[in-house]
Amino acid sequence: VGLHKCGFWRPKSLLDTSRFTLSFNSRHRKKHQDSRALWKHEAVQKYLETLSKEYQQVSRLLNADSINDFEQRTLRKRCADLSPIAAAFQEIKEAEREGQELEAMCRELDSRDEKQLLELALEEKETLDKKINMLCRKLFQLLVPKEKYDRSHVILEVTAGRTTGGDICQQFTKEMFEMYQNYADYKSWTFDIVNYTPAEIGGLHHAAAHISGDDVYRHLKYEGGTHRVQRIPETGLSSRMQRIHTGTMSVIVLPQPEEVDVKVDPKDLRIDTFRAKGAGGQHVNKTDSAVRIVHLPTGLAVECQQERSQLLNKEIALRTLRAKLYQQVIEKQLSQEQSARKLQLGTRAQSERIRTYNFTQDRVTDHRISYDARNIKEILSGKEALDKLINRLLEFAEIEAVTEYLENLQALEGGGC
Repeated sequence: VGLHKCGFWRPKSLLDTSRFTLSFNSRHRKKHQDSRALWKHEAVQKYLETLSKEYQQVSRLLNADSINDFEQRTLRKRCADLSPIAAAFQEIKEAEREGQELEAMCRELDSRDEKQLLELALEEKETLDKKINMLCRKLFQLLVPKEKYDRSHVILEVTAGRTTGGDICQQFTKEMFEMYQNYADYKSWTFDIVNYTPAEIGGLHHAAAHISGDDVYRHLKYEGGTHRVQRIPETGLSSRMQRIHTGTMSVIVLPQPEEVDVKVDPKDLRIDTFRAKGAGGQHVNKTDSAVRIVHLPTGLAVECQQERSQLLNKEIALRTLRAKLYQQVIEKQLSQEQSARKLQLGTRAQSERIRTYNFTQDRVTDHRISYDARNIKEILSGKEALDKLINRLLEFAEIEAVTEYLENLQALEGGGC
């Protein structure tokens, strides 16, 4: 519950992000590029002061004898929601006061020319600034609740695009799939390959993997989209001519909750078996272990050829099919919630490129947040550099959610009670 300005209690979540599908392609809020900048905004300070006062009021009411059991349960729930936010708010305020004291000390030391003490004070101020930045990020993570599917495992699919430049797309698709495989290892996730269709010259046409672990979908949900590569091929005529080729590949990330309640009528399925392709042992060319399932009402098709057992491949393919059908339900809900607004990043739409990998300039650009990272090899290694980029996306998403919420809140309050 929340205390309405007109004096009555009303149900209220802190930030109902189910109503927001974050738009990285819409107008950018330049002044809110990071958590620290957003923290300083007047509307944010006002909102947090309101929550802090509400927490104090709820705490006092909980100690009153006049409330009944239902009111007490409601107040306890609200108190539990507000307590970590109020604590983080006060912690940042205290850290800022310490910072102001250090700044004043630095000015005095500077005027007295006490160089050694000044250096120590400046180091402490730098450490305090890092602490405040971390606390601001933590605060906004508290304000923006976890999305419904954030803790889910995922099905990740990669597919090579088409280009007149030959196999550049297939090679890039292979590198991207290996990047996510390495990232799963970096995050201590499990990466099980479901389907792998190699290209003739060392690249990759299509592949899919089931990734399980802690908060997998939360970290990978913004990877869905079209990824563009710009590079000079290492072999062929264009490499000798030093011509830069442009290609694309697409990534689809499907959340897969442990219990996917999607009923599939066996009558709606066409199941084909065929011989698996690529390396994998002698059985690949001798048995029809690979399975393709087509869902006739929707036309969705999935394949699995990774296991030696046809039965296991069928089970994995059915699981993948349910995840895809489940995704259609999610996107339908998003479409209804957004009404006239364009379906944005949460739908993993493939229509616009989300990131460019420019090998000639050794630069990766995420177009949604205007973020550039150097050293493509580090990004493609799937470790710290990629994790930093993904966390930057998550932070930007949190900032967008908070900013949009406050804009809507101000618009509602402008209309009176």
